[in-house]
Amino acid sequence: MADRVTVIGWDGSPLTPAARSALSAATLVAGAAHHLALPEVPARAERIRLGSVDLAARRIAGHRGSAVVLADGDPGFFGVVRTLRAPEHGLEVEVVPAVSAVAAAFARAGMPWDDAQIVVAHRRTLRRAVNVCRAHTKVAVLTSPGAGPAELALLLEGVHRTFVICEELGSEREQVTVLTSDKVADHAWRDPNLVLVIGGGQGAVPGPGWIAGRDPGHPQQVRGWALPAHEYGDGLGPGESAGLRAAQLARLGPRTGDLVWDIGCGSGALAAEAARFGAAVIAVDADPDACARTEAAARRFGVQVQVRAGRAPHVLESLPEPDVVRVGGGGAEVVSACADRRPERIVAHAATRDGAEAIGAALEAGGYDVECALLQSVELDASAWSERERSVAFLLSGRRRERSP
Repeated sequence: MADRVTVIGWDGSPLTPAARSALSAATLVAGAAHHLALPEVPARAERIRLGSVDLAARRIAGHRGSAVVLADGDPGFFGVVRTLRAPEHGLEVEVVPAVSAVAAAFARAGMPWDDAQIVVAHRRTLRRAVNVCRAHTKVAVLTSPGAGPAELALLLEGVHRTFVICEELGSEREQVTVLTSDKVADHAWRDPNLVLVIGGGQGAVPGPGWIAGRDPGHPQQVRGWALPAHEYGDGLGPGESAGLRAAQLARLGPRTGDLVWDIGCGSGALAAEAARFGAAVIAVDADPDACARTEAAARRFGVQVQVRAGRAPHVLESLPEPDVVRVGGGGAEVVSACADRRPERIVAHAATRDGAEAIGAALEAGGYDVECALLQSVELDASAWSERERSVAFLLSGRRRERSP
């Protein structure tokens, strides 16, 4: 078994004395082709081209001698250290880090990055990475072949962002390009690359922060959710009461990486609150005034909401695939159209039992397990303990059944 495994980060700068010492004693060196070509790699050492880290870890575990793994940037940041430290390999790992690619990219752009979201885009995670770019104004995307700048830009259609594309950071071929997202797909980009996706308004609060990424204490992040009507200019419709909204959000469970459709967005209350959970949101309404109110709600709470004017179900055909859907208007026809797109969850409401039964039937026919509850809420004046407002609605929620293999 290997006496020790030293993982060395490389950012294009000269290796540190500790890194050179570990390499000089190595009897096995694993890394990418450009790592194995470094002059410091001993000629006598066994060399492993690093493709599958798990496979390399197994070979290292069976090696008699001193092993070194070379990796770009900080190997403990979305890097090889996690796999090498897996218990099944039984390896003792020592790390000599370098500047991470994310830190280097923001340095090239001359921007702070403690307030950035950081995601990894593979073919299987590309859509979720794009949703983070929809929902946040500063995102670093660690790309991979088939999930690079062009693919990000194509899936962001309709959402304007600025891309800072950093190709082959730390190498002699390093290049940094700044383009608007609508121009990115027209180019071919060299791997490896990293993309900073910037923009969308709602600028950062000046001054030092206290937590990396999204700041839950941002002045526009009002404490609580399912907020009362006055937070939205008293423009809530009959299907937007705080109690109904709370129940809908609880069943949808919007989260970072999700895309939420809010069909019949009304005042924008649910759209804004779903976005406050970190989800990307597309809000749809045929009423221009509703679209304007939704945009105002997004500005009010400092979140990103893409608003599309149009009548469902026809407008839905051009929208990207949703993870969860709230149907605020349109009834069973719109619910059926949403079910055809196979989101994980759909919620809707009805004012009458007949309407509820029609929506439930549409969900069932679409392959969803259906729950229905009759919600009644009464707002009281606490000074006189008198009734101010009463609302009653049928809440329907559908959870997608997994198809049989």
